[in-house]
Amino acid sequence: METEDIKNFWLDLIFAMDISFCIVNLNAKNLIVNCLNSIQNSILNQSYEILVIDNNSSDGSRELILQRFPNVCLIKKSRNIGYTRAINETIKKSIGNYKVILNPDTILKNKSISILIDFLQQNKKISIVGPKVINEDKSFQKSCRRGIATPSAVFSYFLGLAKLFPLNKKFNGYHLNHLDEDKIYAVKGVSGSCMVIKNDLFRQIGYFDEQFFAYQEDSDFCLRALKKGYQVYYNPDSIVTHIGGRGGADSFPHRANFEWHRSYVRYYFKHLSSDYSKLFNLFYLFIMILKLIFSELRLLIIR
Repeated sequence: METEDIKNFWLDLIFAMDISFCIVNLNAKNLIVNCLNSIQNSILNQSYEILVIDNNSSDGSRELILQRFPNVCLIKKSRNIGYTRAINETIKKSIGNYKVILNPDTILKNKSISILIDFLQQNKKISIVGPKVINEDKSFQKSCRRGIATPSAVFSYFLGLAKLFPLNKKFNGYHLNHLDEDKIYAVKGVSGSCMVIKNDLFRQIGYFDEQFFAYQEDSDFCLRALKKGYQVYYNPDSIVTHIGGRGGADSFPHRANFEWHRSYVRYYFKHLSSDYSKLFNLFYLFIMILKLIFSELRLLIIR
């Protein structure tokens, strides 16, 4: 156990708290108010803290949080250090037995977090759980539960085969569209827009991998947990609204698009490339670079 982990262990022991809400903010001033306001009703009779790390927002987010939410622990950064480094910093500074990783553009439904924590408490072998995530129009957000992003699963997703054949398991290895969205399932990953993690898991497998600037750090973390024998679950008894597409990544669309593609490549070469030939690995890299170029051109045309 490293020195910092030992320090955190004793801090957690002395100043034990039930829940730590960990949020990374970047230019989400118009959204984070609803997120923070929704937290209190998402839990029942549990102690909690809220930590928001701000990645150098320019929209007045910091001033708003300081003025309207004095009980929030606000961590200010002088530059955008990336999502993963930022979320790790909040986790390391927090003292809750359960960490709620939360996006600022989410709205928690009543009892949503308590439901997930009760689920973890009743199932000792489960260390990560995610809720049912819906869009503003109440439609299901498919990325909230995931399989492993193998090449076949990713290509089926990119090519639209998963959408064309939503009940065909062969084409739905990533978003698991063939599963009932209203039933509890063991899955390979849940979305970092809202996920609850037992604090002990960080001591066992480490924090989110900071080679991922943003995106796929949640899938990577879940897969690392699975490889160590821990379980990941999707529980639709808890419901969270995720708005998405505003603030944060939308403030820097080209950088976000680049990091999104790079994260898939890094995930593949970290976890899956050893299962394929060198020739296929080059082909996969070529396809992802090609897709990135087309995506960047599309962004230029749209904007």
